[in-house]
Amino acid sequence: MAVLSIVAVAGFAVAIYAAWLFHDMPDAGDLVDYRPPTSTRAYAWDGTLIGEFSRERRIYVPYDQMPAHMVQAFMAAEDRNFFQHGGVDAMGLTRAMMKNVLNAAQGRRLEGGSTITQQVAKNVLLTSDATIGRKFKEAVLAQRLEKTLGKEQILELYLNEIWLGYRSYGVGAAAYNYFGKSITDLTLAEAAYLAALPKGPQNYHPQRRKEAAIIRRNWVIGEMADLGWVTREEADAAMAEDLVVQDAPTRAKYRDADYFVEEVRRRGLNTLGARLNEGGYYMRTTLDPRLQTAARVALMNGLEQYDRRHGWRGAWGKVEIEPGWQEVARKQTAPAERRQWRAAVVTRASGGDVRIEVAESGAEGPLAGEDVAWARAGKGLAVGDLVFVEPPAQSGGAYRLRQVPQVNGALVAIEPYSGRVLAMVGGYSFSLSSFNRATQAMRQPGSAFKPIVYAAALENGYTPASQVMDSMITLQGAREGETWTPENYNRRYYGSLTLRRGLELSRNAMTVRLAQGVGMRKISDLAVKMGVVDEMAPVLAMSLGSGETTPYRLTAAYAAFVNGGRRIDPHLIELVQDREGKVIYRADRRDCPRCAVGFNGDESPRVPLSGEQVMDPITAYQINSMLQGVVQRGTATSVSVLGRPVGGKTGTTNEYRSAWFVGFTPQIVAGIFIGFDDNRPLGYGETGTTAAAPVFTAFMQEAIKGVPEADFKAPENAKYATVRGIREAFRPGTEPRAPTPTVTPGSGGPMPYNKVWPDGRVSGAGNAGEAASPADDMSGLY
Repeated sequence: MAVLSIVAVAGFAVAIYAAWLFHDMPDAGDLVDYRPPTSTRAYAWDGTLIGEFSRERRIYVPYDQMPAHMVQAFMAAEDRNFFQHGGVDAMGLTRAMMKNVLNAAQGRRLEGGSTITQQVAKNVLLTSDATIGRKFKEAVLAQRLEKTLGKEQILELYLNEIWLGYRSYGVGAAAYNYFGKSITDLTLAEAAYLAALPKGPQNYHPQRRKEAAIIRRNWVIGEMADLGWVTREEADAAMAEDLVVQDAPTRAKYRDADYFVEEVRRRGLNTLGARLNEGGYYMRTTLDPRLQTAARVALMNGLEQYDRRHGWRGAWGKVEIEPGWQEVARKQTAPAERRQWRAAVVTRASGGDVRIEVAESGAEGPLAGEDVAWARAGKGLAVGDLVFVEPPAQSGGAYRLRQVPQVNGALVAIEPYSGRVLAMVGGYSFSLSSFNRATQAMRQPGSAFKPIVYAAALENGYTPASQVMDSMITLQGAREGETWTPENYNRRYYGSLTLRRGLELSRNAMTVRLAQGVGMRKISDLAVKMGVVDEMAPVLAMSLGSGETTPYRLTAAYAAFVNGGRRIDPHLIELVQDREGKVIYRADRRDCPRCAVGFNGDESPRVPLSGEQVMDPITAYQINSMLQGVVQRGTATSVSVLGRPVGGKTGTTNEYRSAWFVGFTPQIVAGIFIGFDDNRPLGYGETGTTAAAPVFTAFMQEAIKGVPEADFKAPENAKYATVRGIREAFRPGTEPRAPTPTVTPGSGGPMPYNKVWPDGRVSGAGNAGEAASPADDMSGLY
C-alpha cells in the first residue's frame, strides 16, 4: 500500500507538473505562416543598394534559392540525421550525453544534442532558458513541428532565423556581412565557416579568433567529406583556403549617400512606423548615385576651399617622436568620406623644407611647397605636430596638407517637374556630424528670397517693363523712434530700374520699394503657397530674406520657376513594396484613367500634371528669364561657364552669416547653402557669389554630362516685346505697344500725356507720372 501510494502521489505530481509545464505551450501551427523580422532595403532609382533599416539584420532567402553545399554544411555541423528523425534524434542525444561526461570532467561547455527542429522550436517559440522544463517543451514542440511543416520548411526557418554574429541574422545577411556576397556565390569554405558559427559566433570570430575559426570550419568540411556530400579533393582544397572577411559588417557598397539614407529612414518611420525596421520592405528612392557623388564631392571641395582661404588653424595634436607615437596619432580619425587622408607627424620643419611620416604605413615624404607657404601664413608647423595629409598621386611626389573645415553647408538637387530629390548632402561629413543642414537647418535666405518678391509683383499688376526707384529709403522701425534704412551691397543707388535689372543686380532698396508697392501680405501669402515657409510675418524686412527656411524648401520652391508655376512635392521615397511585392506606398498619387486598359485605337490616357498651380505660367517664365539674366549679366556671371541655359540667384545675409545660391537648368534645380552651425560670420566678402556659386558650378558641370542641351519651355499664350534690348514675355494685353497719338489738325507743339496715351499708361509704366519721369530711358522699349 505504501509503495502504491508513493507511486500514485508521484504520478499525480508528475501530472500536475506536466499540466503546469504545458498549459501555455505555443501552437506549432503558428509557424506555418511565420516570417521572422527582416531588413527593409533602400535602393537608388537605378537599383543600387544604398541602405538597410532593421531591428535584426536579416535577408529572408527561400529554401529553393539556397545552394546545396551550404545547406549540407549546416546539417553536417548541427544535425546530420535531419532528414531521418521525427524531430528528436535519440541517437544524437545519446551521443551528446556520452560526450558530456568527458566535457564535464574537462570543464568544457556541455552539448545539448538538439536537432535543427528543436532549435527552431526554441528560437521561434520558446526562450533560451537552460532548464529541464524548457527541454521537455522543446522536444514536444519539435515533434509537433515535424507533423505540421515539411523538412524543407523547417530548414528554411532555421537558416533564416539563426544568429550568426557580425550583426547577422540568417545566412542571407551573414553572407553579405562577412563576405560581401550573395549566398549563391559562396564557396564551400565560406559556407562551411558560416555553418561553424551557430555554436558561438564570438568563439570563432574571423579576426580576433581566426585560428579557432579555421579549425572549426575545417572540421565542418571534414564532416561533409565523411558523409560523402563533397569529395575528399574538394574538401582538401577548401581546407587550404584562407579565411578572408570584410573588415566590418556592411551591406551597401555605395557610401556617398549617408545624409540621404538617414533622411529616408526618418521619413520612412513617419510613413510606415516601426514596421520599417522589421517588415522586409523593398524601398525605391529617388536618388541618382552619379549626381549624389558629384554633389558630395562639390560641397566638400567648396567647403575646403573656403576653409583654405581663411588660413591654417594649426595641428590637431602634438607628440614627442619616440616609439609609440603612432598610437596617439591613430586616435584621431579623418572624415570617413576622405578615404585618402592619413594621420602623420611632422619630422622636419626648416624654412620651406617640411617632411612628414605617416602613422599607418611609416611612409615619409615632403609637404608640397604651396601647402608649406599656406601653413606658415597661419599657425605654422613644428616638429611633432600631428596633421592630416593626402598621399601624392604619383610615386615620389609631395604630400598635401589637409585640414577639416569648421564651416558647413548643404546641397539639394531636385527634378523640377516630379519633385524627385536626385541628390542631398547635409553637411561636410556625416561621420563627423549627422545633423542634416539640408532639411533641419533653419537659416535666413537673404537675397535668394527676392525672386518670390518679384513674382508676387508680376502677379499683381507689374510687368517686366515696369520700373521702380533704386534710391535710399528710410522706414519706421519696429520700436517707436527707431528707423530702418536698407542699404544696397555696394552702397550705391542707380535710380529708376526695370524689374529685370533690379533682380539681376540684387538691389535691396529697390526690392523694399517694390514690396511696399505690392504689399507684404501678398508676398508672404505667395511664399507660403510656394512652400518656402509655413507662415511669414508681413513685414518689409522679410522681402530681403530675413525670415528663415531650409535649403530643401527653398530649392523646391524654385522648381516653380522651371515647371510653369506649379508647387512640387519634393520627395525621397518613390515606392514601397512589401515582401510579397504589393505596393503599400507610392509618392505619385495621380489617377491614371484607362492606363491598365489595352490599346484599342483610342486616344492615349491623359495624366494630369502634378502639383498645385501657385502662379501664372507666364509669371514663372518671366522670373525664369530674369534669373537667367542674373547669370548672364548679374551677380552670378561665374556660373555662365556651363555654356547652356541656366538661371539662379545668389543670397547673402547680414554680416555674411550665410551664403546661398539656388540655380537651375531645364532638368535640375539645385540649392547650395554655406554657413557656420553657430551662425557666426563667414568673413568679409564671403557672399553667395564667392562661397556658394562655385559649388553649384562644380556640381552642374558633372550633372549635365551626357544630358542634351535644351531651352526652358515658354508658355504658349505669352506675348513678347523687346525692352531695353532684351526680349521679354508679357501676359496678353500687358505688352508694350507703340503709342498712336491723336493729332488735332492745325495744332502743333507738345501735347498732354492724357491725350497721347488715353489710358494713362505707357510701355508698362505704373502710371503717366512714371512715364514722364526724366530718369527713364524710353529708347529701348520698342
